[in-house]
Amino acid sequence: MTQKVSTSTPSRTEKVVPIQRNFSWQVASNLLVSFKYAWSGIAYAFKTQRNFRIHICIGTLAVFLGLLLRLPLVEIAVITLTSGLVLVMELLNTAIESVVDLTVKQTYHELAKIAKDCAAGAVLISAIAALLVAAALLLPPLVRLIVSYLN
Repeated sequence: MTQKVSTSTPSRTEKVVPIQRNFSWQVASNLLVSFKYAWSGIAYAFKTQRNFRIHICIGTLAVFLGLLLRLPLVEIAVITLTSGLVLVMELLNTAIESVVDLTVKQTYHELAKIAKDCAAGAVLISAIAALLVAAALLLPPLVRLIVSYLN
């Protein structure tokens, strides 16, 4: 079944009929399916994005170090949240890059470059912020621990 799609503006008397999509994307039928789709996105990023794996390792190391240094739970929560923010930004960056690549295919477009660069910049800013938070919370007790072993 084919439908003629008009690119002109409909007149007041013209009836606007929505286009039927025969191959519409499947919509999540329940909450469990939604979680399955979300996990697929995370798994895709883990398998294909080197920086996502690096951020997971560094974030895990920072939380583990916080536990080892017996930081207060609030400080560990702050480290966890900032590390999580970096992972979220990596996922958004991957999504934006995929959509841009889908749109421009194998061609170069200045706006595509801007979109990808800005998304990467968002990841960079969140990673720097997370690094500063982790340094502010982890370095003082780590330095005290090292000094106590040296004395």
